Amino acid sequence: MEPLFGVVLALILAAASPANDSCTCATNRWAVCAQDGPGNCTCSLAGSDHPVDCSTLTSKCLLMKAEMMPLKEKRLWRPPQGVLDSDGIYNPDCEDSGAFKARQCNQSSSCWCVNSAGVRRTERGGRSLSCTELVRTRWIYIELTHKRRSSAFRVPDVTEALTQLFESRYKLHPKYIAAIKYDPPLIQIRLHQNKKPSWDVDIADVAYYFEKDVNNDSVFHSNSKLTVSVNGDTLAIDKLWIYYVDEKPPEFCMRQLAAGISAVVTVVLLTAGIGIAVLLILRWLRTRTYKKFECKEMKE
Repeated sequence: MEPLFGVVLALILAAASPANDSCTCATNRWAVCAQDGPGNCTCSLAGSDHPVDCSTLTSKCLLMKAEMMPLKEKRLWRPPQGVLDSDGIYNPDCEDSGAFKARQCNQSSSCWCVNSAGVRRTERGGRSLSCTELVRTRWIYIELTHKRRSSAFRVPDVTEALTQLFESRYKLHPKYIAAIKYDPPLIQIRLHQNKKPSWDVDIADVAYYFEKDVNNDSVFHSNSKLTVSVNGDTLAIDKLWIYYVDEKPPEFCMRQLAAGISAVVTVVLLTAGIGIAVLLILRWLRTRTYKKFECKEMKE
């Protein structure tokens, strides 16, 4: 009887093992997944226990939070610096929906306002800083260069390859790809999304996934290196820049502009003041010399 029980137990374990192995999140390698029933796999983010929908992209806010709380079995984490984002990665405050909260703060009680892509759009302030709304990032400009090659790609081939990449890998509807321009070796991609329906992915999340892929730190569970094929030839991405354009202009830009204008005005006034002072001194010296000469002639 015992040998038969052992055989049955072994068969059960063998059948359960593939199911456990298949319980993974294809779109998020940082998700922790568990089999909670026959054919039912649930996944959540490590550290936040926030449920993850593995059929689509995870929001950038939740991804950044997961990066700040790595799993023990992962290597020591060195957060990458965001392209054209001087603040880089930080531990964000997220809404239940996964969106960024309008105001973000760090442990030193320094706070700032962010856009829907989590990029700072104001100067830093204290805990009293008020961020009344989360301003949406509606335009994203992606610029990249490819490595040198003997001949340039055909423009239609580049457009088709990148459109297919964003649609198949990042689940972005082509209607949000406003333009793709190719001027070897520079490729410019413009994403435009005024409003995001619940069934569509956010262009900010798409840009973040793409950035991680280019930096060989893919969010996808396979963690495979990104390969882009243009009519059978490999598009080897060399450099990447991402620019965010919001519905409303960043507030710190106006402050910096005002500070710059004030500095220029100050320099002009100082220069004019010094010039006037020099002229007055020269005039005084000339007048003094003339009076001395006049007195000398009278004495003679």
